[in-house]
Amino acid sequence: MATINAHYLELPGSYLFSEIARKVKEYVGQHPQNALVRLGIGDVTQPLAPAVITALNKATEEQAYAQGFRGYGPEQGYDFLRNLIAETCFDGLGITPEDIFVSDGAKCDIGNFQELFSHDCRIAITDPVYPVYCDSNVMAGRAGSYQKSGPEAGKFSRLIYLPCTAENNFVPALPAERPDLIYLCYPNNPTGTVLTKEQLAVWVNYARENDCVILFDAAYEAYISTPGIPRSIYEIEGAREVAVEFRSYSKHAGFTGLRCGYVVVPETVTGKGPDGERVSLRALWNRRTCTKYNGCPYIVQRAAEAALLPEGAREVAGVIDIYMKNARLIREGFTSLGLSVVGGVDSPYVWVRIPKGMTSWGFFDLLLNKAEVVGTPGSGFGPSGEGYFRLTGFGSPEKTVEALQRISTLAL
Repeated sequence: MATINAHYLELPGSYLFSEIARKVKEYVGQHPQNALVRLGIGDVTQPLAPAVITALNKATEEQAYAQGFRGYGPEQGYDFLRNLIAETCFDGLGITPEDIFVSDGAKCDIGNFQELFSHDCRIAITDPVYPVYCDSNVMAGRAGSYQKSGPEAGKFSRLIYLPCTAENNFVPALPAERPDLIYLCYPNNPTGTVLTKEQLAVWVNYARENDCVILFDAAYEAYISTPGIPRSIYEIEGAREVAVEFRSYSKHAGFTGLRCGYVVVPETVTGKGPDGERVSLRALWNRRTCTKYNGCPYIVQRAAEAALLPEGAREVAGVIDIYMKNARLIREGFTSLGLSVVGGVDSPYVWVRIPKGMTSWGFFDLLLNKAEVVGTPGSGFGPSGEGYFRLTGFGSPEKTVEALQRISTLAL
């Protein structure tokens, strides 16, 4: 009999969004005539930009002719896209095309990158947090045991939690004990908050002084509108020595179905080998990529290229404006109900502090059953998420307005 990886059994319950899907399916089965408004999972609703569609069609047509056909491509991504990303997204930041690895999405990259590190590395995560950071390390055996009760209930014994709540203005404090890896996500999922350059520099300096690696999730950088907020961690001096950055086309250009993202691994970011020597993470990631991945499809990379070129970039920005208008409406709607709200300014996510006396899942059930609106309970993102609720601006404008009208009738 094959023995399974026992660490998978340490994962508590199902993946957050799978549990939401289960509850929604059950509700729809009981009320098939009712129409739900879904503002929970961060899937996009607007069509792909016309320039992206044109590029997809052109690249597809190329596959019908021998001179244009593409089979296996470079595992790291085609040069036309890597070069363009370096030029348009990291101009002046010291990032080269060789640092960029194109993939089928940031979620996969974030979940896979931890494979480069020893199972005994200590991990620091902000709390609340995107579940993949935690769960992928649980699967690898780094998280320790799950605490079901007591003062540490909802936490894993070996993870270092960095609370982000209203009490500290959603800015994580430096850890009391040194981690090896630090996961940061800004603009943040789920809270929708951001860090200033000065606040992010605190983490870069800490990582340099303590020989840590920062895994920086910048999937929502395209939504930043406030002047001075960093879009990349490499805007901070010294970050190229300690930080790996993940980006995604899913929310930037609506590629949730196409699947495209990339990870930036500067050659100067290193880890420690068994004998203490410094080892390039870029070289290791390249080896891992060549072994386990055959590359993002050519036609998708041409579409990603189009989203960065001037015409496509303008069209994509217009779609982002739609989502951010939705987020502002949600923020204003819940504020008008007397609830405390953050996010919705530099992020499509709105983080609502729910009424006292209710749990996050209780609020989920209230919105589902009384307003037929689907959101995401904050407790699903970690212990510090209890008492909060996440909604997204990714719905259609019409459905967003409808959801707020329904919610306004509730006695909150």
